[in-house]
Amino acid sequence: MFQPEWCRLTLASIVDGVIVTDTEGRVTFLNSAAESLTGWTSKDATGEPLESVFQIVSEATRGPIESPALRALRHGVLIGLGNHSVLISRDGTERTIEDSAAPIRNDKGQVAGAVLVFRDTTGRRNAERELQDALAYADSIIATLREPFLVLDKTLRVRTANVAFYRNFRVSPQETEDRFVYELGNHQWDIPGLRTLLEDVLPQNHAFNDYRVEHDFPTIGKRVMVLNARRFLAVDGGPELILLSIEDITEHWLAEGAVHRSEVRYRRLFETAKDGILILDADSGKIIDANPYMTKLLGYSHDEFMGKELWQIGLFNEVSENEAAFRKLQKDGYVRYEHLPLETSSGEQAQVEFVSNVYLVDDKRVAQCNIRDISERVRLEQKTLDQSEELSDLHRSKDEFLAMLSHELRNPLAPLMNAVQLLRQQHGTETPIQWKARSIIERQLGQLKHLVDDLLEVSRINSGRVRLRQARVGVSGIVEAALETARPLINERKHEITVSEPPEPIWLYADPARLEQVLVNLLTNAAKYTDEGGHIWLTVELEGASCVLRVRDTGVGISADLLPHIFDLFTQAERSMDRAQGGLGIGLSLVQRLVELHGGTVEAQSVIGKGSEFIVRLPAVSGPGARRPSPIVNPAVPPPGRLKVLVVDDSVDMAESLAMLVESAGHESRTVHDGPSTLKAAVEFVPNVVLLDIGLPGMNGYEVARQLRKEPLLKNAVLVASTGYGRESDRQASVEAGFDYHLVKPAEFSEVRRILATVAQKPR
Repeated sequence: MFQPEWCRLTLASIVDGVIVTDTEGRVTFLNSAAESLTGWTSKDATGEPLESVFQIVSEATRGPIESPALRALRHGVLIGLGNHSVLISRDGTERTIEDSAAPIRNDKGQVAGAVLVFRDTTGRRNAERELQDALAYADSIIATLREPFLVLDKTLRVRTANVAFYRNFRVSPQETEDRFVYELGNHQWDIPGLRTLLEDVLPQNHAFNDYRVEHDFPTIGKRVMVLNARRFLAVDGGPELILLSIEDITEHWLAEGAVHRSEVRYRRLFETAKDGILILDADSGKIIDANPYMTKLLGYSHDEFMGKELWQIGLFNEVSENEAAFRKLQKDGYVRYEHLPLETSSGEQAQVEFVSNVYLVDDKRVAQCNIRDISERVRLEQKTLDQSEELSDLHRSKDEFLAMLSHELRNPLAPLMNAVQLLRQQHGTETPIQWKARSIIERQLGQLKHLVDDLLEVSRINSGRVRLRQARVGVSGIVEAALETARPLINERKHEITVSEPPEPIWLYADPARLEQVLVNLLTNAAKYTDEGGHIWLTVELEGASCVLRVRDTGVGISADLLPHIFDLFTQAERSMDRAQGGLGIGLSLVQRLVELHGGTVEAQSVIGKGSEFIVRLPAVSGPGARRPSPIVNPAVPPPGRLKVLVVDDSVDMAESLAMLVESAGHESRTVHDGPSTLKAAVEFVPNVVLLDIGLPGMNGYEVARQLRKEPLLKNAVLVASTGYGRESDRQASVEAGFDYHLVKPAEFSEVRRILATVAQKPR
């Protein structure tokens, strides 16, 4: 009869890994051995599909194998030992295992689950190879070895036994259960040594381990066994039990005897099936034996090896190298070469791993040489190296492409934004339709600019060019700035937003602009993916030594299959026609990378249809510190003096629209579209300010700037770089060329206006 408590105690104590499932193949129990082998804790594994916790592939084909437990569930029968398979643990570690399974039946005989039993046979596989050429039957013994066990009560009556016990000792459950242990098999188990040990376990609460017993069973003959016993005290009023595990090592014992009766050199000669092995006279260095694999590897017959030194069969390039290696072997008793060239009898070249050690055989010193062909491994290593270099080049090309793409997209955006700003100045004369159309264009241009900025930002982060400008800052200032940026979209979507901050300030050592970018991304995402009239919460808390920022919404949520990948680059959920929110799947990837650059973490929690919550944790620091200054808003007032502004851009639309904005601000302008014309126009026009594009035909903007700085008439002119490139290296190049300012397209005209106002206020 199946007893859950006995089963739990039994499974928790045996050395095999044990996993128990329900009828649907979901894990309900792992013992400690299974936890160790799979890398899953019982807590994490409970409820998971068996194939997630117990992943096995064929050792021969590397193809996936169905777990015997699932077959036991499906057919309701015992699934015996399978072929050797490879268990892939949670951390990727691979182990060769043997496994079997049996259905668990309830009192009605119905299948109530399955139990899977497996063990790590990696070490035993090596031992199996050592014996397979000496004893042909060792493979079948190793492949079928399992540990029988009995569960006894305190009166030493058998409460239950496993299938291996019934099979190994040829008894049935009816002949075993509820019988006195010494009466089993018509008193076959009345073993004096076993009596002494079991009677010591009960009163003393001792355990005994690895007790070897040799016993003649009338039905099955002489058996050599290793016994282990442990007493388990009553739990919650349950019975006191003794677990008796029995490892039948008879076949091992026979095999060991056979091997020991064989010459040691032949036992060592076949330690591994895939290695070539040579036996040398340790005094002369001449070959006295070779295994069959060596004949296959080098193409020589067994007799052709005899009496030769290693250099004569293609190992070591010269006699002197052979002699040096042999002297080291005689001195140290061991040599190893990771990559040794080898030439076969047919002249083919190979790379081998060479290991040799000296030992005694019948009082004679011999040297065993293990030789493994690693030519294919070397080829694969080189291929991996080449592929790594190719991937590195591809990654670099991708970053360069993103930077170039963002630059090329900025060029058409800049004149469009200038044109919109010109239209904005006609606010008083616009018709309602014109105002609405201009507002739509303005919003969509802002979205395009945001996408282009994200492309450039991910390129910077991926290439390691982002530099944080960190200082001690208060979180409240960052929150205030982020809300100011995100509020227009929140208001447009008619959302309610609740902001909660602690009464005491929280301080961070951080780049406030980057953390503002993080919060803006999270707030705008919450606004986009929440139906109109929804609710958004922004909460700031201090938890231990961490500042925790939470952005929660009542939006559509994130599906369970997407949630683990939500921070991957270019990841987006499937969107229907009525929820096309835009974006490239970059924003959350940037959030994660910027948070990690600050030593923090970000996680997402969501249920589809019930909103989402993003949690950012950052290391807090002690205060006080300077708050981030509030953004300075410069009023759009005309400069106190009229300036002469030379606008240079190879895009006629860009140059003309920017010139119109300059003139609308009360200044005089002139436009040119290439480098040489700029030099000529500057001498004629003598501008106070030059708005100069970098990518010009004929002569780039850097060279034009250098030439302008050499002209005495222009020594006081202010040079402003206007370019689609915004990397740190681009800004540094601008400084070196003589520029006073560096604007990234499409720049807001308010930035240009501030520069003009600054120049106009200076004495001329």
